[in-house]
Amino acid sequence: MAQSVVLVNPIYGPTQAELEKTYTVHRLWEAADKSKMLSEVADDVRAVATDGGSGASAELLRQLPNVEVVTVFGVGVDAVDLDYCKAKGIRVGNTPDVLSDDVADLAVALCLASYRQIPNGHNYSRDGLWETNGPMPLTAKFSGSRVGIFGLGRIGLAIARRLQGFDCHISYCNRNKRSDVEYQYFSDIREMAEAVDCLILAVAPTPDMTGFINADVLTALGPAGHIVNISRGLVIDEAALIDALKANKIAGAGLDVFVNEPAIPDALKAMSNVVLQPHVASGTVQTRTAMGKLMLENLSQYLCGEELTAFVA
Repeated sequence: MAQSVVLVNPIYGPTQAELEKTYTVHRLWEAADKSKMLSEVADDVRAVATDGGSGASAELLRQLPNVEVVTVFGVGVDAVDLDYCKAKGIRVGNTPDVLSDDVADLAVALCLASYRQIPNGHNYSRDGLWETNGPMPLTAKFSGSRVGIFGLGRIGLAIARRLQGFDCHISYCNRNKRSDVEYQYFSDIREMAEAVDCLILAVAPTPDMTGFINADVLTALGPAGHIVNISRGLVIDEAALIDALKANKIAGAGLDVFVNEPAIPDALKAMSNVVLQPHVASGTVQTRTAMGKLMLENLSQYLCGEELTAFVA
């Protein structure tokens, strides 16, 4: 008899299809009464499959007392209650490394798009304004910029390697200084923001980081500064960001993540100095396929009594 798995939300189609081919999958998002559905399957369910945005809350896991493993389609586990999992001995697997290149690529693309106003140039050309209004206004140079990376983990390092090709001066802010890089280190995010032209958020967020990039940090970044976020929307105080952009306290923003996804504040949509993406940093066929393979490996290995390939707890 196939093992039972609760799937919190839909995931990448081919991965979900393979999951449902291999296991008895209970689709939580489709249940009209989620608590009732969970109570009906709780005795049989040893595993929860989810994505980085949905995670697995303590409230959910309490209703599944026999769960032994949570496997996440994504690298972020901030939406998984790790304290609860640790207390109950629940293993947590994720999919690091395989998405670092794509996320880093998009981070650099957002830097270029923000500095060079690529979406505005596209619209200027498409709408015939080049013909009627003449040349588009000049933009800003990105090569040689001072770039600060908040969070120099796997993805942050991949971003830094790409920035070297643009002759950028690279700084980073971490809880601890790394011994394996020579980039300039800052222990304080405001100090780094004041010292750089572009701030890239690549940190693995925790609940205490909600609104960490606040009005004070944005003011320190300055009127010529740009901010790029491929971490989580909650890391930025969104209201403060909107105010800073409106008041020209910073020059621009490239955003792939938002506080209340998929809802994006209308104010951000209306601004010409903001580049928006729908949380697609890892959104290539190749990377989503690799993420799915790793997620399924984690689940299979655990249920077979083996160690997880990639795990955080």
